[in-house]
Amino acid sequence: MVDDRFTDEHEILKRAIAGESSAFGSLYDIYQPLLYRFIYLRVSHREEAEDLTHQVFLSAWQNIGSFKEQGLPVSSWLYQIARNRVIDYYRTKHVSLSLDDTQEEIHPSIDDTPDSLDQKIKLGHVKTALRSLHPDQQDIIIMRFVEGLSNAEVAAALHKHEGTVRVLQHRALRNLQKKLQKEYEIES
Repeated sequence: MVDDRFTDEHEILKRAIAGESSAFGSLYDIYQPLLYRFIYLRVSHREEAEDLTHQVFLSAWQNIGSFKEQGLPVSSWLYQIARNRVIDYYRTKHVSLSLDDTQEEIHPSIDDTPDSLDQKIKLGHVKTALRSLHPDQQDIIIMRFVEGLSNAEVAAALHKHEGTVRVLQHRALRNLQKKLQKEYEIES
C-alpha cells in the first residue's frame, strides 16, 4: 500500500525542485509548525526559534535543487537542516541548552485545573530530565516521540544508521527513566 502523504509530498517536492515557489510554500505550510516546535524545544526562546526556523526554510529553498531523494520524506532533510542550525546556534552564541524557559505555547490545551497543574508539574520534570541528556539523545527523543518521526527518518536527519538510532533511543529512554525516577524519589 502506497502512503498517499508520501506520494503527494513527492509530487510537491518535484515541483519545488523545478523552482515552483508555491510548491515550496506547500512544504513550508506542512513542516513549519513541526520544525518550529523541534527548534523551540531545543533553544527555549520564541524569537530565536522563529529566526532559526526561518533560516532552515531559507537554506532549504536555496538548496532544494541539490536534494537527493532516498525514499524518505523530505522531513528528514528538513530536520537535518534544523538540527544543524541549532548546533550552529549554540556554537556561535555560547549559551547552554535550556528547556526550563519553554513556554506553554507548545501545549496550549493545558489549563489551570488541578489535573492540568499536575500535568504541568510532570511536564516540568520531563523537561528537566530531558535537558540533562546528551544532545543526540535529546534530538532522538524529540524527533521520535514529540514529532513522531520513524527510526529511518531520524537516522537520515542525524546521519546515522537506523540500528544506531534504535540503540541511542533505547539508551535515551533508559537514561530519561532513571532521571525521572530520581526526580520522583527526591520529591517524595
